[in-house]
Amino acid sequence: MIWLHPSERTALWLSLEVSVRSVLMSLPFAVLMAWLLARRRFLGRTLLDALVHLPLVLPPVAVGYLLLIVFGNRGLIGAWLHRVFGLTLIFTRNGAALATAVMTFPVMVRAMRISLENVDHGLEDAARMLGAGPLDRFATVTLPLMLPGILAGMIMAFSAGLGEFGAVITFVSNIPGETRTLPLALYTALQSPGGDAAAARLATISIVLGLSGLLLAEWFARRVRRMLGR
Repeated sequence: MIWLHPSERTALWLSLEVSVRSVLMSLPFAVLMAWLLARRRFLGRTLLDALVHLPLVLPPVAVGYLLLIVFGNRGLIGAWLHRVFGLTLIFTRNGAALATAVMTFPVMVRAMRISLENVDHGLEDAARMLGAGPLDRFATVTLPLMLPGILAGMIMAFSAGLGEFGAVITFVSNIPGETRTLPLALYTALQSPGGDAAAARLATISIVLGLSGLLLAEWFARRVRRMLGR
């Protein structure tokens, strides 16, 4: 990456950091949500499913606006976080990770849910008949069997996070070194006179990272399925 400008390298590393943090932030909630939607029947399940997938159909700018209302320094939750913990999300890389996590959350849940729906219920029933409790069954039977979906969901969410633009720029703006991720750096290059070469470099990196993520997700899923004998 020596052929990248220092500001472009900064944007690349920031994108990688934000995507990793967004995946780690979402992972436990995504596993729980996938399990709820795949294994439980309750009033409002359809509505919950729709809410989980809402970021996929909303304009990303609208998601960023909602994050401003909720997590801004005067927002419903953001004001409390700032007052009690001194935590500020708006205009920070923490906020960029949150915006990315919200936008990629449906991707993780969907991959995990599909994997869980393919798990044989008989294995869980057999563990229950042998005396395993709900948490024990989930930890020793369900979770290992949905591992292909978990890995695929994590990699897909990470790859999608590298390309997140609308929600990030709306919620945390475009601050060099703090919130200017790879897509925002590409946007800035396109808006700058003589920025065509930088835009081409950044676009190439984005394509390579996205394609690598898709191929890696499929490879991991197949490898884990073979390991589990599925």
